[in-house]
Amino acid sequence: MTQHSTLPAAPGIGYKPQHYSAIMDDARPVRWLEIHAENYMGGGGRPLAQLRHLAERFPVSVHGVGLSIGGETPLDPDHLARLKHLCDWLNPASFSEHLAWSTHDSAFLNDLLPLPYTDKTLTRVGDHIDQVQNCLGRQMLLENPSSYLAFATSTWAEPDFLRELARRTGCGLLLDVNNVFVSATNLGFDPRGYVDAFPLDAVGEIHLGGHDTDTDDHGAPLLIDAHGTAVADPVWTLLDHVLAKSGPRPVLVEWDNDVPDWPVLADEARRAEKALAALRMQRPARSAAVA
Repeated sequence: MTQHSTLPAAPGIGYKPQHYSAIMDDARPVRWLEIHAENYMGGGGRPLAQLRHLAERFPVSVHGVGLSIGGETPLDPDHLARLKHLCDWLNPASFSEHLAWSTHDSAFLNDLLPLPYTDKTLTRVGDHIDQVQNCLGRQMLLENPSSYLAFATSTWAEPDFLRELARRTGCGLLLDVNNVFVSATNLGFDPRGYVDAFPLDAVGEIHLGGHDTDTDDHGAPLLIDAHGTAVADPVWTLLDHVLAKSGPRPVLVEWDNDVPDWPVLADEARRAEKALAALRMQRPARSAAVA
């Protein structure tokens, strides 16, 4: 299998099997793919066969949704073993998980739930990250969550909490721009201010996705990180702000629900490509102006 050690600073998409033929025929402008780890932990069959073919042509990022990295209970050793087996044979260019929890006792909850940002949580999550990285023998990236409430017990701002986790564990970060916008709207903070405070030097991937718009019981806007629509214009604008500060990064478009036909998703990737191209044109101009 062809080995791809890093993701390119270019558009990627969240891979869906219904797009396999279109991607193999002509994937432009997509340069890399992301899969959800839990969809490929089986023993074989068409999904793994197709993934092997795709991995010959594209760098692949493995994105976990089931480790419950923030859970109060120990990590599930069986789940971690299945994840290690997948990463060992696929040798992905990147592995990431969410700053969230999704388990209680022996039950798995089909959601990614938030955490209070306290010293106790910091130690627990840091220990779990160390366990994952030691088991996999590779760095992991940790994704900022989409939030619908804030904990009164939190003593850390989210960007500072993520910065400290990266410092303690050596993990990288995955900046989900849609999550920033969703959380900022729901909790009433400035998304640009969040980005300005974020440790962008630790970011190995940037994610984009669609959200649903609703209202809360008081009539205030409430955004849901649903991944079932096109990326909203304000999120594209926020991406431009991120890239202007971070420089080029791998940019992924996620579309997990009500998945459209391939041309629709490819158009979203082209918009990401334009954002990266515009950044590259601006940077030489700025360098010339300084000189």
